[in-house]
Amino acid sequence: MDICRQLETVPYALASEADLEETAKQVEDRDRRILTRQADVRDLGQLQSAVADGVSEFGHIDIVCANAGIGSIGVAWEIPEETWQEMIDVNLTGVWKTAKAVIPQMIDQGAGGSIVLTSSTAGLIAYANLAHYTSAKHGVTGLMRTLAVELAPHRIRVNSVHPTTVDTDMIQNSTIYQLFLGRSDATRDDAAVGMKVLNALPIPWVEAIDISNAVLYLASDEARYVTGTTLVVDAGGTAPYKIPHG
Repeated sequence: MDICRQLETVPYALASEADLEETAKQVEDRDRRILTRQADVRDLGQLQSAVADGVSEFGHIDIVCANAGIGSIGVAWEIPEETWQEMIDVNLTGVWKTAKAVIPQMIDQGAGGSIVLTSSTAGLIAYANLAHYTSAKHGVTGLMRTLAVELAPHRIRVNSVHPTTVDTDMIQNSTIYQLFLGRSDATRDDAAVGMKVLNALPIPWVEAIDISNAVLYLASDEARYVTGTTLVVDAGGTAPYKIPHG
């Protein structure tokens, strides 16, 4: 599920209908079934409709991955009100609405399950120029911990994943290059050097597959007794005294 359109306050290209179609193709190429929907996580009705369609098609829901999120930058007191609001609406309220749409079905099934919320290292520590993003991701961490307690009697596990910078369009864009490197015309190679300062391991970012593997673990039976945890995939980025890289 994806909104498949641009949001006004986001300074980079969001996923398109073609991306959603490509996701479906990759699943079908593995001889598996998939149901896709264009939906906005800010719209509870759209989410509930997607859940109903999924249950109608497959009979049950066992795993939920609340991954929708956006990024933008700005000094806390200079962030436009609409930018702040859109960030909170998508990155925090949208996660809660996703949970709200699916939890009743999971409880009614009586078979337990796993919910994985995508937070960030910004859900654990502060980042300058990201007050709205940091606030939302801290909120996701708190939501995860509360849901883990509330849903434990139903054998539904809830955890969050906390990535450092990931090699996606959210960081590979001129706005982020301006923030970290001081110039918007920087190249990917320039960014690869400049962003190493964020992590303890000498790498600028992790790959999307590293986060997918973390989600897969939390969704799997190998994590059957893991709930209420913050799984950090940060290349040591949250360490307080990192040795500087070159």
